[in-house]
Amino acid sequence: MPVLSSGNAAERIVQTQLDAYNARNLETFAACYAEDVKVYRLPSMALSLDGRAALADHYAAKRFNLPRLHAALLHRIVQGSRVIDHEDVTLDGENRFRAVAIYDVNADGLIAAVWFVDAE
Repeated sequence: MPVLSSGNAAERIVQTQLDAYNARNLETFAACYAEDVKVYRLPSMALSLDGRAALADHYAAKRFNLPRLHAALLHRIVQGSRVIDHEDVTLDGENRFRAVAIYDVNADGLIAAVWFVDAE
């Protein structure tokens, strides 16, 4: 069962980006992220995206072009300015995967860093 807060600023911005992701609304989605956002892959800690422009380019080319794209939230944990989401992601109706994302929200209320946990 998900553990949800009463809706702090970190949770609200993460939910806004999830809603924009599911609507394939690139402008709203990208606006949820800090200009200098960093996106990492765990456990390697490899930097996969650096900056809002790179993030927008990636999602425009690799996700928002898929008409059946959808991420269903399975669980959410909110701990202060950090939000951990476990999602069931459908790419094209056939290809699905489970995703775990850890979001770090800055004092401006924007997502400053994301760590995606790779399946082993």
